Amino acid sequence: MSNAVNAPVPRQTLPSKVIKSRFHSDDFFGQQPTERSVLPNPEPLLENLTRCVIEILAGARDLDQISRWVSDDVYRHLLKRVVLSARARQARGEPVIRPKFSIGSTVMSEPRDGVVEAVIVVRGRARTRAVALRLEGLDNRWRATAINVL
Repeated sequence: MSNAVNAPVPRQTLPSKVIKSRFHSDDFFGQQPTERSVLPNPEPLLENLTRCVIEILAGARDLDQISRWVSDDVYRHLLKRVVLSARARQARGEPVIRPKFSIGSTVMSEPRDGVVEAVIVVRGRARTRAVALRLEGLDNRWRATAINVL
């Protein structure tokens, strides 16, 4: 006798018995894109986010204050920058000072419906910087999916 006779027979599932999901839950419960016509004017949000990001990086504002308006990736990116700038300030023995700056020109473009990309010029005492932002309409409101301070 061979050992193959005593071995358990693998059970095969018939294709008709496989249960497949008819929909993906993310299609219904995930973030839903929003058309531009439903969203408010993005310019005030762009300027306020820019102001907040500059103050957050200077240590004068808490990062949690803008968590509602940024994506998780942006939040993590800003958190790393906040930690690094706090360490640098501590190593130099500098206190936290609210930066003095003014918002300059804003250049906006809409590459597709529900998406706004903008660059905002920020003029400070020592230097002029640019803040690049990307807003996407998700769940009937704007969310920043990219923020870079140049």
